[in-house]
Amino acid sequence: MRVCLALFTVFVAAYCQKVFTGDQVLRVNAKSEEQIQLLKVLENREVLQLDFWTHPVSTDLPVDIHVPYASLYPVQKFLQDNEIPFHVMIKDLQELMDKEQEDVQRNAMKVGDAKSFNYATYHQLDTIYSWMDSMVASYPNLISKVQIGRSYENRPMYALKFSTGGSNRPAIWIDAGIHSREWISIGSALWMANKMATDFGVDASVTSLLGKMDVYLMIVTNPDGYVYTHNSDRMWRKTRSVNAGSSCRGVDPNRNWNAGFGGPGASNNPCSDSYHGPSAHSEIEVKNIVNLIKNHGNFKSFISIHAYSQLLMYPYGYTCNDIPNKAELDSVGQRAVQALSSLYGTSYRVGNICKIIYQASGGSIDWSYNNGVKYSFAFELRDTGRYGFLLPANQIIPTATETWLALKYIMEYVRDHPY
Repeated sequence: MRVCLALFTVFVAAYCQKVFTGDQVLRVNAKSEEQIQLLKVLENREVLQLDFWTHPVSTDLPVDIHVPYASLYPVQKFLQDNEIPFHVMIKDLQELMDKEQEDVQRNAMKVGDAKSFNYATYHQLDTIYSWMDSMVASYPNLISKVQIGRSYENRPMYALKFSTGGSNRPAIWIDAGIHSREWISIGSALWMANKMATDFGVDASVTSLLGKMDVYLMIVTNPDGYVYTHNSDRMWRKTRSVNAGSSCRGVDPNRNWNAGFGGPGASNNPCSDSYHGPSAHSEIEVKNIVNLIKNHGNFKSFISIHAYSQLLMYPYGYTCNDIPNKAELDSVGQRAVQALSSLYGTSYRVGNICKIIYQASGGSIDWSYNNGVKYSFAFELRDTGRYGFLLPANQIIPTATETWLALKYIMEYVRDHPY
């Protein structure tokens, strides 16, 4: 009976999932500013239902476009007619998703306690929350589970707090999965949480860090969106809130912060993946974090983990003006990516958001920096486009392992440079 129920659940999940059969991801390499502007025109053609994984901002950066099967001919003709170079990066999006889903379902039955947990696969939200309980049970003197509030759809929002005691100690905030389709950020955060726990008392640096500071790690920052990526639409990015006057749901939770809110790089269209929402902090998921950071009052670092593009960024995104601490944050970032690349040679670029990728308003690390958290950084993890948001599970541990070296360097620097 249990086996039948499990098979029925898998069947229903597969049946209800949005299908991407024949959809492709095209990599476009614009050669002139005129072609960049043409791509922006293409981006605004809503009838084509294009999903720009990376945006047209510069001839130095490729543009990755998820094109539905029905739009392939007009999009490719548009590019050819305008002599804009492109090639197919992903030939059939659904094939990658099918392989990923098979892996998720195969490993769903193998979940154990913290010590036997499989970090080399992607997990659903309930499994992650159960794992948190097992981590707290395994490391009761180091880890606690802090509920910072509930999501729009009333799911609890949990952060793991790593602490050796004391009240209101200087703290580091780390979050992952604010964009729900960026599964590698969540998979990496799970591994790194376990790494921090197992290294305490063994690794002198981690032991020293947690002897002086607390670390808050929110592994699933957008729980409603993350559940939706598993059950309905793997490519969902936003929250799941209802937008008044629109049939399109959700707000981009990384355009919803009170930092240049509503400016360039954020959309006022509720159907856009970059919709900023009706007002700053309108999303309860964002508001819960804002309230925690403000009420705590002693956070020294704010680190947000995203995917993809292999970048380590610092403020600002909403303006291209340099921050007062640019030289220091750039130096920290450069040394962090040196540590990261020392393992597998993975290449990362460092810079402020506006100049290294594109102007984007209402972002979390701009808000944290403006609220006195000097060491504010955002990672864009692997890869550079071969798989994009569908990074295979066999890359979770390599990605997490190398990222940990960069994250550890930043945390050590924060520990050693109090302010």
